[in-house]
Amino acid sequence: MIRVKILGIAVLGILVYSCSPKIAPAPPVTEAPAAVLTPELMEGKTLYENNCAKCHKLFPASRHTKEEWVPVLNRMAPKAKITEAQKTSIYNYITAGL
Repeated sequence: MIRVKILGIAVLGILVYSCSPKIAPAPPVTEAPAAVLTPELMEGKTLYENNCAKCHKLFPASRHTKEEWVPVLNRMAPKAKITEAQKTSIYNYITAGL
């Protein structure tokens, strides 16, 4: 009787194990090649990171279209105390990949 119970538990365990979802190994992580930034875009990146991140998190460029970034930058430029040239450089950096 005990053998039957042990055998039943073993069969049940094997059945549960074989029917459980299998976790596939994660695919290897491949890094995307880094985008080559021109000196102008690098300046815009630096300005964006150093001025905009003082007050809030840095938003991904895809959050807005090129047209939608214009009023955002116009509204934020006075708060960040950046010049028109710096604003243009930030805009060029943000919208380079759009």
